[in-house]
Amino acid sequence: MGIDHSPESTASTAAPDETARVPQARQGRIFTARSIAFVVFCGILGYLALALFPLLAGPDSSPRPATEVAVQPMSPAPAPSTPIPTPSETASVQGPPGPPAAPPQRLVYPAAGIDVVVHPLEPSGDDRATQTIVPPPTMDGYWLAPYGMPGEGSVNTTYVAGHSWQDQEAPFNRLSTKAAAGDRLTVTTAIGEVAYRVDSVTTYVKSGLKDSPIWQVVPNRLVLISCYTDDLWGTNVVVVASPEAPAPASQ
Repeated sequence: MGIDHSPESTASTAAPDETARVPQARQGRIFTARSIAFVVFCGILGYLALALFPLLAGPDSSPRPATEVAVQPMSPAPAPSTPIPTPSETASVQGPPGPPAAPPQRLVYPAAGIDVVVHPLEPSGDDRATQTIVPPPTMDGYWLAPYGMPGEGSVNTTYVAGHSWQDQEAPFNRLSTKAAAGDRLTVTTAIGEVAYRVDSVTTYVKSGLKDSPIWQVVPNRLVLISCYTDDLWGTNVVVVASPEAPAPASQ
């Protein structure tokens, strides 16, 4: 059989190949479009995941301190020769003779597992305006300098504040769990040591702390303040202690 090489025969033979290539080209374009759409979709998911991660993760869980102290209007402690304002605002804790009043430098509270350095803390102008003091974010204690000092001749209460920490063990956390009336503790100054016995352990709503009796002028008294670990952001724990006579020397 002869082969017809006429133009009509050649065109009819090539047509099926052209028809086969058309669907393949369309499939390639469809595949490329789907790939682009998939990449864009993944990019959108990645953006949403980053944007929503803080909300999904909840509050910052890193350890952080949680203590602020609401105080009454602050003024420098009066000199020993200055009379106390009015008897109705003043109580007195008569302590045994001890070293002269001086700034506290260390607090040791064995029952609560506390042995910390104490630094002076002077309130800023903002602190005075808001009647709130926030100690620096350390695990040390901070003496509120405008008030009293421990020792003989004290003219006001000595206040020491320290942070309780969220999600981290810290010395002042244990005021919430281990402090109890009758405990003994000591405050060391540059001159000597003053021994105390705990009178009470009380909690106060933070917003009401500045109106509480702890700000009554009471010479020789010691007050420790931190945040209550069961409600770090809403409640303070307050330990009140009075000077204790030293144990008699053994014969």
